[in-house]
This record gives sequence, structure tokens and C-alpha cells, in this order.
Amino acid sequence: MKEILLFLLLSARLAWSAETAPPDLHPFGQLVLTNFASAPFPHPSRAQGHRYDGTNYDAATHYQDSTVALFIPKGFRAGPQVDFVIHFHGWRHTVAGTLQQYQLAEQLTASGRNAILIVPEGPHDAPDSAGGKLEDAGGFQRFMAEALAVLKAGNVLSNDAVTGQIILSGHSGGYQVIAGILDRGGLTQSIREVWLFDALYAHSDSFLTWAAGDSGRLLNIYTDHGGTRANSEAMIATLRGTNASLVATNETSLNLADLTSHHYVFLHSNLAHNDVVARHHTFQQFLETSCLSPIR
Repeated sequence: MKEILLFLLLSARLAWSAETAPPDLHPFGQLVLTNFASAPFPHPSRAQGHRYDGTNYDAATHYQDSTVALFIPKGFRAGPQVDFVIHFHGWRHTVAGTLQQYQLAEQLTASGRNAILIVPEGPHDAPDSAGGKLEDAGGFQRFMAEALAVLKAGNVLSNDAVTGQIILSGHSGGYQVIAGILDRGGLTQSIREVWLFDALYAHSDSFLTWAAGDSGRLLNIYTDHGGTRANSEAMIATLRGTNASLVATNETSLNLADLTSHHYVFLHSNLAHNDVVARHHTFQQFLETSCLSPIR
């Protein structure tokens, strides 16, 4: 495995500074950092950068990073079908900072689920929700094909391995790229769950349309001051007017059985916006009650 991962690590073309270096995850599994041609950026939509609140975020600094992190948890079993959790970071974040702050890899390993975690770089340290290539028609399908190719080239997966179940997870501004994937990214039949961590700022119709199909769970955790409460409560009201399998409760009152027995789960949290992913190990709880198989 060390030789396999060395091959993948050597394919990375990004030089990490001390400030941006990812965490040491060796106790939990193996972290692979590489660059994807199908990564969100660079993309023509941000060829001139992005202006927000009077400040210009130039393309060279914020929209040229094609880094993708792939994390293989300890004990992972490669099979003919491979399940994935794809997490999208929010505003003013990076891949390295996201892995460090939100402990996604540690929570995946602790959950005991047999899946590979992928975290692509979105807008690099910028106040922007754009998803670049992953908002293009078929963009997500191309991204996942490249992920499989990279893992096969390193002998992590067999040559005949195919994509199994997919979970899309997003914090804060990560909502927009997820909505774009659901609308036109491809592989919709493989997307079994969508998790929004204080991220329901817009595109409610995209999430409802996907969830109304033959799909898995829509999980939404929201806070009082993160800017998502109004949209979350509006969606709850909409669903209560239907026969939807719905639970809406306070995070501290959550019965974990509710996570496995309802199609729609809405959790109101008293935590701060940046605490909802890791402070109460919510990412891990979602994993443990997900469609993903345990490592045996």
C-alpha cells in the first residue's frame, strides 16, 4: 500500500507551504493529494476572478488550484463496487484547511464505513460558492471517472471496479455545487444521500426534486445565525404539506433511530456555523446511519 500511495503522491503537482499543509492522517488511513483535469477550477466562469463586496479575488490566486484529496480509511476493502463520500467546502476555505478543521477523515475512520472520501478544492480561500466544472453538464460524471482512473492507476482499486453509492456532503457555500450536480452533473442514479451542513442558502427546488425521486436521505442541519434557518423552515413547511417521511427536531434531542427511519431529516443546532460538522461528530453520525456498508 505504501508504494501504491507513493505513486499517487508523486503525481501531485502542488507545493504545500507550512500554512496550507494538510494534517497527518496516517493513524486513520492514507491521504492522497493530486490534481484532476476535471477538478472544479480553473474554469472559464472565473477566468477574470470574482468580485465580492468591493474586493476582487483574482484568478491566479483563487481559481487555479485543481487539488483533490482522496482519503482511504484504515481497513478499507476494495471490491467490484466502490462507495464514495464527496465533501465540498464553503467560503474562504481550502482542501487542507477543511481536512484540518472539520476532521472529516478522522470521522470517516471512526464510523467504520467502507468508503473513500474525496474533497475537491473549490474557490481557494475566497467568498464564493461557484462549482466551476462540476456545475457543467456531465461535469460530475467526468470527475468521478477521473477519480476511478487515479485509484486504479495506483492499484488501490481493480481495473474492473465501478462506482457504487455516492453521498454528496457540503458545508456552507458547498450547497451550490451540489445543486448543480443534482441538476445536470450525471450519475444521479448513484447519488443516494445529500447532506447539508448549514448550507441551505438557495436551490431548494433542486434538492427537493432529487429527494422526491427514487433516492435516499436528505439531511439538513441548520443554525440560528448561519443564514439558512428561513430556507430550512420553509422547506420543512413544504414537506409537512405532503406525505413525506420527515423528522424535524433539535440536534440535542435527536434520536439516532430517526436518522435511519426518515427520508428527510432537519436538525436545528445551537452551535456556531463552523461547528456543525465536527463539534458533535455529526459527520460521523451521518456516516454511521448511512447507506454505506461497514468495514468487516
